[in-house]
Amino acid sequence: MHKAVVLLSGGMDSAVTLYIAKQKYQCHVLIFDYGQQARKEIISAKNLAKQSSSDFYVIKITLPWKGSALLDKNIKIPENGDYLGKGIPSTYVPARNIIFLSFGVSFAEAIGANAIFIGAHELDFSNYPDCRGEFFDSFQKVINKGTKSGVNKSPVKIITPILNKTKKEIVKTDIKHSFYIFFILIIFIPTFLLILILNIFF
Repeated sequence: MHKAVVLLSGGMDSAVTLYIAKQKYQCHVLIFDYGQQARKEIISAKNLAKQSSSDFYVIKITLPWKGSALLDKNIKIPENGDYLGKGIPSTYVPARNIIFLSFGVSFAEAIGANAIFIGAHELDFSNYPDCRGEFFDSFQKVINKGTKSGVNKSPVKIITPILNKTKKEIVKTDIKHSFYIFFILIIFIPTFLLILILNIFF
């Protein structure tokens, strides 16, 4: 079985992504502790990795300049859809996916993995510039040109299996397979219940 690196945040999106990756790959998980205020995410990610019988590393990253509501308690986190259609929200962490993918590519090359899975998606209205298809296409070109695997014509591939799925579709996947749902509920109860209601009644 081929190896894959899975970037795991501990949330619903990355949990579903891990499940999808496990169907065809031997998964090796990277969990990032970058100073986020939601510390439960790290606990959840560890539990998800253990439940899936995947090897995992917790990577400690220091971002002393902060620049995001996820890192700085003095910056307000948008509530009740306040961020919808209003540009890039305060929860954007500067260049976060560039940082995460860089670690992922390094790890993948070191262990001989040929894919990196990331649970980004465009349709959640977050307006994050590093969660768009064109961003991942561009980063793939960097891998193709700037890594040993790329130069040898067998580049590590970025795989974004839920990129064009809605939250409702992602929740459906999670419910259908009943996997690790307990750990997701710990963090995402409000979002989960809202989408579950939509799923049942609409």
